[in-house]
Amino acid sequence: MRIPRRRMAAVLSLSVVATLGTAGVATALVTDNMFPTANTPNDCWNQNPKDYLRNVPCRTDNANTYYYMDSAGAFELETPDRNAVYQTMGYDYAPTDLYIAYDDTPVFSGTGETDIIYQEGRVKDVPPNLMGLTWCNDAAGAISDECDQQYIRIRGNGTYNRGIACHETGHSVGLQHGGLSSPQLSNYDSRLGCLVFDQSENASLGSHNHDIINATY
Repeated sequence: MRIPRRRMAAVLSLSVVATLGTAGVATALVTDNMFPTANTPNDCWNQNPKDYLRNVPCRTDNANTYYYMDSAGAFELETPDRNAVYQTMGYDYAPTDLYIAYDDTPVFSGTGETDIIYQEGRVKDVPPNLMGLTWCNDAAGAISDECDQQYIRIRGNGTYNRGIACHETGHSVGLQHGGLSSPQLSNYDSRLGCLVFDQSENASLGSHNHDIINATY
């Protein structure tokens, strides 16, 4: 049964990058890399994947995060690809305050859209060195930092693995690269877990990204 959707207020202060652990102990965060940051626009929009240099990762519109993996046609995920998504959802995102659930009856328009749609395949006019893309298909409002439905497309031929699935899923919940964070970090800073460039096949979300997701949702 689908849990009723509701907007979740962000509690992360951009001026004080800190949160509380489960035991109430203050835990310093590395940086603010949750959209929007001081180095990104303040609103989300319906994006074109070909315009990847301008696009920014938007936040999903609530903590109840439903996802679907294309199961037929040109963008179908084969079994190893599906396993990579299951792995990152189970080991990286389910332990956060996000409620993660697979949607076997996906909704692609109107109200209650499925939050994340995973596809496998190339995006025309995108350089071949770009292994995956995330883009907002349906922004939550005219002026909003949230997106009702986002698409993740990762190239085929064995490209899918936990690391890249974790990376693109991070973008779909609002996590930014180091260069878009505030304060800015290197895009290769290992403290950003799987959100670094050239992440390893088994890269995990990491403690910082886990904590900033919980501070936001």
